[in-house]
This record gives sequence, C-alpha cells and structure tokens, in this order.
Amino acid sequence: MFTRAAARVTAPPPPVRRRARPLHAALLGCVLALLAALSLSAPPQASAATLREVTNFGSNPSNLRMHLYVPDNVRPQPAVLVAIHYCTGSGPAFYSGTEFARLADRYGFIVVYPSATRSGQCFDVSSPQALRRDGGSDPVGIRSMVQYVRANNGADPNRTFVTGASSGAMMTNVMLGNYPDVFKAGAAFMGVPHSCFATTDGSGWNSACANGQIIRTPQQWGDLVRGAYPGYAGARPRMQVWHGTNDTTLRYPNFQEEIKQWTDVHGLSQTPSMTDSPQSGWTRTRYGGTGEQAPVEAVSLQGVGHSLPMSGMAERAIAFFGLNG
Repeated sequence: MFTRAAARVTAPPPPVRRRARPLHAALLGCVLALLAALSLSAPPQASAATLREVTNFGSNPSNLRMHLYVPDNVRPQPAVLVAIHYCTGSGPAFYSGTEFARLADRYGFIVVYPSATRSGQCFDVSSPQALRRDGGSDPVGIRSMVQYVRANNGADPNRTFVTGASSGAMMTNVMLGNYPDVFKAGAAFMGVPHSCFATTDGSGWNSACANGQIIRTPQQWGDLVRGAYPGYAGARPRMQVWHGTNDTTLRYPNFQEEIKQWTDVHGLSQTPSMTDSPQSGWTRTRYGGTGEQAPVEAVSLQGVGHSLPMSGMAERAIAFFGLNG
C-alpha cells in the first residue's frame, strides 16, 4: 500500500532487451518493482495540507503538468524540492508512493511534482533541446515550476533541490547540468549521467546507455555537463547517486559513470575521501569531503534491482540536502 494511495500489481517485470525500443516500453515492467519498493514508505503524519495542481506557471514547451505540496507548517522562506517520477508514473503517483511529502510535513519545505505528458510518461533526457540550458522541452518547464514557487510562495532562492527515480533520476542529472545556478544539490535514484541518453534521431531510448555500454573518461563526462551551460563559472551543485548492482533496466555501470562525471565537474579525485557501509549490503563513498554533505556521495546497493528509493532512503537524501535541520 502506498502512503497516500493504493495500487496492486500482479504481473512480474519483463526482462530488458538489448535492442532499441521506446523508453516507456523498456521501463514499464521495472516500474512494478519500483512501486513495490515505494510502498514500504511509512504512513504520513496527520495533515490538512493537500496536493494541488498549478496551471499557467510559465514557459512550458512540452506541456508538463505541475502539482505542488505545501505543508501546514511550511517554514518562512522555505526550501524547495523538485521530485521527479519514473516512466509510466505521474506527479501525484510519486507524491503518494514516496516519503518526500511526509518529510516536508516534518521539516517544512515545499515539494514540486512535475508530470510528463508524452506517451509513456517518460521525461525527455535525450533530445538536443533537453540537454542544453534553455534549449526547450521538459527542463524548461521544470525550471518554470521552480520560478513560480519562488515568486508565489516566498521560497529561498538559495535552497532549491531536485531528486528523482529512473527517468526522474536521469532528469535530475540533466537539471543539475543545465541549471547549476538554480539547484544546490540533487539525489538521483537509478539514473545515468547527463547526456548519456542523448539521441539525434528523435528516439527517447538509448540502448547502449541503458545497458551500461557507454564508458567515458571523467573529463569527457564533465565536458558534457560544462557544455550544457557554456561559459558558466559559478558553483556546481552537490550530487548524491544511488544504484543497485542487479539493476537490469539502467544497468549498474552507469553508477560509476555518474561518479566520474560529477567528481570531474567538482574537480575532485576519483579516489573516495571516505568509504563505509551504513547498512548491510550498502557501500557508501564520499568524494571531496567526509561529512554528510560532501560534494559527491554515492551509495551502491548489493543485490538490489530497479526498485529505488526504498523505505528510509528519501530521508537520507533530505539529510544530504541539509533539509533535516
């Protein structure tokens, strides 16, 4: 049972094929495992706050939908978290099936839930327009949502964060690369590096990336991020990445490629500053620092498939953002 809505799944997820296919078809079965993991979320605290849809929120070239959750105890000048769903999902489903709204109740931040509207409800992380700042497509609409909340809810412009699962995790990488001046940090559950999914034929699916076959040097990955916003010389967002070793949808090699990309963006060594195991089967590495808010943090989950975030992981992302104080 979800925390705020119920769903039943009976069919097992199909195996991933290595031929090119639409993104929504490739990820549909694995959403079943993801939903099962999300259903482990603890029940929410009693609250009168509700999820509401916002329309006419600004430039929105791909007609995304926007849902907003403002908790009853929202803090003055609140932080904003953008929480981005998986393929076949929606903003309301991600609200119901994850712990982020409950954590917003506890810590007083605002959550924005974008919804993809194209076939399969996957976000565009592959087109040339999506992979450059203000190029068009979904990233522009998501940025407009942030601007709307800042203007209408008195949000702190220095505390905006983004997280997502699967397609939403891929978009998390894209948003941090395209808009480093908007986001302070991100947490990507089962994603791929910025521009890994790039295509030029109009397809939304890149089988080589999904299968973990695109291997680049740290500088090559870093250059793709820097190329998304040429000339930018400001601070870069911190990044937390999560991946299961048994992920057969967005395969595990993508985890290391994300680490290579974001450590290079921050000018860091590939050698961790710290390695530990906060839970059985977890290996956590931190780069550029040893504290809870290191520039880059990576969590590898032994034997876990395409089923994140599991219960308690959202709170660890919130701690990485610094929203739990």
